[in-house]
Amino acid sequence: MNTKIDNIIDNLKSLTLLEAAELVKKIEETFDVDASLASQTQPIVMPLGTENSTANEIEEKTEFDVILEEVPAAKKIAILKVVRSMTGLGLKEAKDLVESAPKAIKEGITKESSEEMKKQLEDAGATVAIK
Repeated sequence: MNTKIDNIIDNLKSLTLLEAAELVKKIEETFDVDASLASQTQPIVMPLGTENSTANEIEEKTEFDVILEEVPAAKKIAILKVVRSMTGLGLKEAKDLVESAPKAIKEGITKESSEEMKKQLEDAGATVAIK
């Protein structure tokens, strides 16, 4: 901090209540402000976009994520084949994806596509969620 400001702070700390009240009056007169109004009113702070976020929540969701929740060991190969056909991943990448469940398989897709993917994966034996 600036030494000038430090000196002012130190001087303010040493004031008595009577001197502090006189200082407030002098500041009000000098700068034409009213300190009493500032202490009586409490500003209402609302985050920007609250109305928009409420409106967006009311609107129907258009983008969905397909999440692979669980893969039974007995159905792993069948699920792996379905995941590869959906994502276009190579064998190793698809295997890593299936083994790291729960994991998003596709993100930001339409409701119809997500429902279709969910059905295919569930038919193969996986547990799937759409978010």
